[in-house]
Amino acid sequence: MLGLEDLEIGLIFWAEEDAVKTLRKVKAFGVRTGQIGFPGDLSLEGAAERWDDALTTENFIPVTAVCSYVGEDYADIPTVARTVGLIPMATRKERVARTKAVSAVAKQLGIDSVGCHIGVIPPEHSDALYADIVGVARELCDVCKANGQSFTLETGQEPAKPLLQFIEDVGRPNLKINFDPANMILYGTGDPVEALGVLGKHVISVHCKDGNWPAREKPEALGEEVRLGTGAVDFPAFISKLKEVGYTGPLIIEREEPDQEKRTADVHHAIALLKQLTGR
Repeated sequence: MLGLEDLEIGLIFWAEEDAVKTLRKVKAFGVRTGQIGFPGDLSLEGAAERWDDALTTENFIPVTAVCSYVGEDYADIPTVARTVGLIPMATRKERVARTKAVSAVAKQLGIDSVGCHIGVIPPEHSDALYADIVGVARELCDVCKANGQSFTLETGQEPAKPLLQFIEDVGRPNLKINFDPANMILYGTGDPVEALGVLGKHVISVHCKDGNWPAREKPEALGEEVRLGTGAVDFPAFISKLKEVGYTGPLIIEREEPDQEKRTADVHHAIALLKQLTGR
């Protein structure tokens, strides 16, 4: 992939106004690839030009442009269902437009995948909202296809088999998966290694993130994200399963830790662990 080694280690990071400064902070971890997240409140005016110059100057290889949206809240599962992604009707129009705008920027940067959390897909296929979101996914897949891209959904908010059914119902070959094993645990939706076996043929990118299951006495709560290798994700088994399903793309570390000193230490720890697991 774009001159990368199989299972090369990278990092997801959030774009800031100063593209070169942002990339140099990422490269300080010793990586040369990653996913660029575009915050919902970041202006995209001139972004393609700034990032194109910076990516060339810094010799950095982006593999996904990730969308987040203004107003998303991950406090607990009901809040996620109400605020996250493209499901909520009140924000859908502007978020679909934002996703298309990010796709346009990504095209200029030569990025061939645009990703997001689509939101909590209704479990009942007879629900009118289910048909609506199938239509939204088709629309965005078609826009991304015209831009030479996959439209990539992140795992977590539904079990593997319903997500697989959704992909089949959308019926677009460029609808793909960014597989996040920790999210399966944080949302309590299934064993990530088993889920990878179900979804493997659709997976074009992965997050390396760890977490613990939600507390049984709090059914609406999310689990807790933790340092890689200290949570419930069996990373040796996860890496083995990735190889088994034929995945050769990058291993993108994600660490959502607000304490920047702790996050930096945890990312370095994750890189060392993944090097050990992949024999680098």
